[in-house]
Amino acid sequence: MIILMGLAGSGKSTQGQMLAKETGRVWLSTGQMLRDSADVAVIESLNHGNMVPDEMIIPLVEQELAQIFARGGDVVMDGFPRTAGQAKWLIENMMSRVEMVVRIIVPKAELIHRMELRGRSDDQTIEVIEERFRLTEQNIYSVCEVFRESGIKIMDVDGIGTVEEVHERIKQITIEVENE
Repeated sequence: MIILMGLAGSGKSTQGQMLAKETGRVWLSTGQMLRDSADVAVIESLNHGNMVPDEMIIPLVEQELAQIFARGGDVVMDGFPRTAGQAKWLIENMMSRVEMVVRIIVPKAELIHRMELRGRSDDQTIEVIEERFRLTEQNIYSVCEVFRESGIKIMDVDGIGTVEEVHERIKQITIEVENE
């Protein structure tokens, strides 16, 4: 399992889909799972920039991962874990599956520009976008600390440039870590 992390708009989904296709893994986006949800509480939470509680997201992720692993598949994870509790759950239940974390780093001004261009319903106002940034930044440190303490490699990649340039950087990092 390769976990992609970054603020909203950093390209996790695009890069995750490309990496999954290239490596034969399944792209698993919790954000997409939640946006596709018919649960009104989930949609309201997303539209206000809030995170979905661990007790709602962990069972969804657990079910999806179980199905993928039962078929012998592997995963490029996008958008999970987002809290220390989710990271601890992942370590406790799937430590042997986690190969690395790749953090895509993009300046906030560029992220806001990207989010304005894509026009998703959960990116409607600058207040919602800033709240998402605040929550993610608040949690990324604690999530990465859980991974570091467990010995999981955390690699940063520059997310500025063309989609292809960023993909090449991510691909190079994954090759380096896999060859260690």
